Amino acid sequence: MIIKSLELADFRNYDSLHIDFSSGTNILYGNNAQGKTNILEAIYLSATTKSHKGSKDKDIVNFYKEESHIRTFLEKDGLTVRVDMHLRKNKSKGIAIDGQKIKKAAELLGLLNVVFFSPEDLSIIKNGPAERRRFVDMELCQLDQFYLYNLNHYNKIVNQRNKLLKDMYFNLSLRDTLNIWDSQLISFGSKIIERRQLFVKQLNEIICDIHKKLSGGREEILICYEPDVAIEEYEKRLAADQEKDVKLKQTTTGPHRDDFSFLVGGIDIRKFGSQGQQRTAALSLKLSEIELVRKMTKDNPVLLLDDVLSELDSNRQNYLLSTIGDLQTIITCTGLDEFVNNRFEIDKVFHIENGRIIDKDISSQE
Repeated sequence: MIIKSLELADFRNYDSLHIDFSSGTNILYGNNAQGKTNILEAIYLSATTKSHKGSKDKDIVNFYKEESHIRTFLEKDGLTVRVDMHLRKNKSKGIAIDGQKIKKAAELLGLLNVVFFSPEDLSIIKNGPAERRRFVDMELCQLDQFYLYNLNHYNKIVNQRNKLLKDMYFNLSLRDTLNIWDSQLISFGSKIIERRQLFVKQLNEIICDIHKKLSGGREEILICYEPDVAIEEYEKRLAADQEKDVKLKQTTTGPHRDDFSFLVGGIDIRKFGSQGQQRTAALSLKLSEIELVRKMTKDNPVLLLDDVLSELDSNRQNYLLSTIGDLQTIITCTGLDEFVNNRFEIDKVFHIENGRIIDKDISSQE
C-alpha cells in the first residue's frame, strides 16, 4: 500500500493543496510553523480517523471556515482507492471510501497502516503511563478491529460509570445500578488486557534484535506489561474498590490505568535509565512497530517522520535511514543537509512555505 496523492481544503493553514507523492522517499522541508506537520496529520487522520496530536476536529478546520476536506488516493495491488474525510466544527466527521459513506471508523482502519514518529515519541519511555497506553492503543486499533470495538465500548462505560459516581453524590439510590456497569467493564476490560498481553509478546519477539543492533550489541531490552488488575481478580477488585470510587467519583480500577515497563539489563529505564538509553529504547519501539505491521498485515506501512532526524545522533540517524528500505516514507525537516551529507537517496522533495508547496529539483544539492 502506498499513498499516491493528497488533497486538502481549508485544513489547518492550507486553503487548498494537491500533492503527488513518490512511492519511495519524500522530503517536506521548510522553516518551522509553515505547515509541514499538518500534511502528516492529514495522512494520519486518513488512516486512523484521529489526529496524532489528539486534536479535535473543530481545532483542525481552518480558523475562518466551518468545515474542511481531506482526500487521499491510495494504491494497493495495482488498484486505486479514494478516502474522503469531511471535518466539521459542530458535527461529527463524515468518511467515505470510493464514494461510499461508512458508518463506523472500523471500516476504515487497516486500509492504510501508518507508523508516525515524532520527537515527542523519544520521550515515551520516561513520560507518564498515559503516553505508553496511547502508543499501544493507536497501533492495536490499526491492526485489530476487535480491539478497537472493545476499547471504544470500555471507554464509554468508564465515562458512564464515572458520571453515575458523580450523580450518586446527590442520589444514593443510584448505587443499585453500579453493578450493571461493573459487569460490562469486566467483559470489555478483560478482552483489552488479553490483547495487550499478546501485543507485548509480539513486540518482544521483534524488539530484542533491533535494540541489540542499535546499542552496538551491548544491551538487551524486555518490554513488560503491567496491568492494573489481573483478569482473574478483576471482579473482586472492582467490588472492593467501590467505596473508594464513590468517594473519589471516578473508576480507579481497570486497563485505563495500565502501564508498560522497559527493562535493560534488568533495570527499569523509565526511572533509572540514561537519556541515551531511553531514546534508544523509544527508537527500537518505533522500528519494531514497522516490523509488526509488516508481519501482521503482510504489507508495508507508510512511515511518517516528523522532524525526528534532528533529534537523533548520527549513529541512530544512520540506522533509522538504513532501515527504511522499500517503505514509502514522508519526512519533514528544516533543511536538506542531513540527507545530502549521508548521501541518502531522495525520490521527491517539496519546499513548504506559508501553507504552499513547491516542487524542488534536488540535483543541485548533491
